[in-house]
Amino acid sequence: MKNAYSIIIFLASLTVSLSAQENQKPSKDGYEQLFNGKDLTGWKVHGTEKWFVSNGELICESGPDKQYGYLASAREFKDFDLVLDFFQESNGNSGVFFHSQVEGTRVSGWQAEVAPPGLHTGGIYESYGRGWLIKPDAAKERSLKTNAWNTLRVKVVGNTVTTWLNGDQMIEFTDEKIGSIAGRISLQIHDGGGVRVRWKNIRIAPL
Repeated sequence: MKNAYSIIIFLASLTVSLSAQENQKPSKDGYEQLFNGKDLTGWKVHGTEKWFVSNGELICESGPDKQYGYLASAREFKDFDLVLDFFQESNGNSGVFFHSQVEGTRVSGWQAEVAPPGLHTGGIYESYGRGWLIKPDAAKERSLKTNAWNTLRVKVVGNTVTTWLNGDQMIEFTDEKIGSIAGRISLQIHDGGGVRVRWKNIRIAPL
């Protein structure tokens, strides 16, 4: 009886392991899923703000502390092509960090901005460093859709980062500091409260 129970436990753990490996397998286009649509496997929460999964979507919400919060990938990436969908609800001030490290709620690295209209979605901001490095041209701010899903693409190759929003190139920026290190993909909740953003289809192609 004990041996039979051990076999059942082993088979269950093997199934979970194979499922996790399946989620990390690249598809035919070279992308692999960073978010499995079920739970926060492969990610770590930093801070007291809320991160949870509902109806196959990753939700971030401000908590009672109304502070910065981050959800960081367990894996690090250097050169990559990242694509994800986001839907801003309430105050959508958020962001997608890359080449990042998070200690508590202090993040180092670079942010591809995700923000309400006119606040430079797709621009690049260096946290605890030089601040804004590049903002999209004013005319490109119209690429952001309100009350709808948006698709953000962030590609980093060597020292150059390029972003697209809904297929429109927002910026291209070259900087030796960006290319000097690897780091985690980290989603942000901005401080101040009232932030709610939905995410889905988070996929990456290491280059």
